[in-house]
Amino acid sequence: MKIVCSACFTTNRIPDDKDGSLATCGKCQKPIYCATPVALNNNTFYPFIERNDLPIIVDFWASWCGPCQNMAPVFSKVAQSSPSLLFAKVDTEQVQQIASDANIRSLPTLVFFHQGQEVDRISGGLNEAQMKQWIMECVGKVA
Repeated sequence: MKIVCSACFTTNRIPDDKDGSLATCGKCQKPIYCATPVALNNNTFYPFIERNDLPIIVDFWASWCGPCQNMAPVFSKVAQSSPSLLFAKVDTEQVQQIASDANIRSLPTLVFFHQGQEVDRISGGLNEAQMKQWIMECVGKVA
């Protein structure tokens, strides 16, 4: 399995029988897996999305967006309780080209990626139960 380090964005190969959440990066020696959402930018978005074998949920947000601010703690809480998934955030004000490439038209928008491909997306603020339900539906699509 390949997991991109959440600290230095180096791709690491992890044996399938090893728990990736306990592995350290071969380059920076920091834990590969981060239980908190990783901030992505123009340089890290595509490598992170395309090189990870684990599913990734990306929160496209903006600082001026009230629903984005309300959903941020929920997104972080769900990330901490989902060790077999990766979570990332894209600030659409700072990374406008990525938001445009992803065809983001409303905020917040969550996009579920698996092996570099978009599986599903949902827009609007979600509570914890709604977010978990949507994620489970997405996981079912790639299982």
